Amino acid sequence: MTHHILVADDEPDIEALITQKFRHEIRKGDYRFTFVANGEEAYQQLAAAASNAAADSDSTDQIDMVLTDINMPVMDGLELIHRLQTLAHPPKAVVVSAYSDMLNIRAAMNKGAFDFVTKPINFQDLVITLEKTLKAVDVEKTSRASHQQAQLQLLQSEKMSSLGQMMAGVAHEINNPVNFIHGNLKPAQNYVKNLIILVELYQLHYPEPVEAIQSWIEEIDLDFLQEDLSKLFDSLKIGTTRIRELVLSLRNFSRLDEAEKKLVDIHEGIESTLVILANRLKAKPERPEIKITREYATLPKVDCHASQINQVIMNLLSNAVDAFEEHGQCRFSQDRAQEIQINTALVDERWVRITIIDNGPGMSAVTRAKIFEPFFTTKPVGKGTGLGLSISYQIITQKHNGKFSCQSELGEGSQFIIDLPIQ
Repeated sequence: MTHHILVADDEPDIEALITQKFRHEIRKGDYRFTFVANGEEAYQQLAAAASNAAADSDSTDQIDMVLTDINMPVMDGLELIHRLQTLAHPPKAVVVSAYSDMLNIRAAMNKGAFDFVTKPINFQDLVITLEKTLKAVDVEKTSRASHQQAQLQLLQSEKMSSLGQMMAGVAHEINNPVNFIHGNLKPAQNYVKNLIILVELYQLHYPEPVEAIQSWIEEIDLDFLQEDLSKLFDSLKIGTTRIRELVLSLRNFSRLDEAEKKLVDIHEGIESTLVILANRLKAKPERPEIKITREYATLPKVDCHASQINQVIMNLLSNAVDAFEEHGQCRFSQDRAQEIQINTALVDERWVRITIIDNGPGMSAVTRAKIFEPFFTTKPVGKGTGLGLSISYQIITQKHNGKFSCQSELGEGSQFIIDLPIQ
């Protein structure tokens, strides 16, 4: 890893001296130096580097350390150190000043400087100070990454918990009244059937009803009513059966009562997720229906956290639908049907594979390299958190010791491949 060090000093020979002293480290790629003549130029470099780092976490412009003289024109080192504290992640600062200028050195330390080196510079002291400072930088970066990881895991846990509770709650609230209706349909149908038999017996034994009854028979179209009632009950039964299947899908998706790993039918989880997403797949004014094709292999049950795997499938399918909707008016979507293909395969006796392929807009190499990073998103503000794929990657690779990869090109769609160990 290359450490980027910014040197702010107005002495004309400082660049040559430092470059000569650290030539081996520079050649090996351990250190990279940038030189400026005053605090104003230094702050501009720092602000630009911070902006680039915010837009691109892999940016090589990130500055790890500032080595600054105190007495400089335009902006001195004390003001520079003060301004460093306004940055989101200020680099470590080491001040350089004459030993007799201890008052300013103390002031710099009070403003947030990490250490100091006295003039004339003893390069042995400078080497030790740089190593100590950069070691502190590395520790801070590791701590920050661990904190971000912990935050991500907490967000994932809270998200799954709230989603699971909501789905389980909805399923429970729907399930009870639907079961009541579904359970009573059969006896209600029998009651109505008996009443119709009674009416038919009256018609058989009293073929000439009084005028009022005959008038009402014509008013309600009794023949049609008798024929349609049976169809009506069949429709009600189909409707309640569909609702019960949806409730079962919600419960299968959330699986809130299954905290531990257990053997799970992967296809059942995929189908439950598709039931929940069914409405989003329908045709919309801005795009046609999204077609789902399946190619399922015969798979053994997989030892996994079912709700977490379902969440990954949901994220991938939702992202594919989002991409179709965001590019609904594009030429590619008008020239061909919008399709998501879900394939499963038994890789060998130890692994199963889930592949989700869409023929959407695809993504550039730059975007593809970042999709698993926390908080990275290509969606408009308010449309996405940038957590879905990062959390999914953690679920597959860390929670299940699996493999998760993506293949995509602009205009050629995307393919996500999940490999899960069977045990």
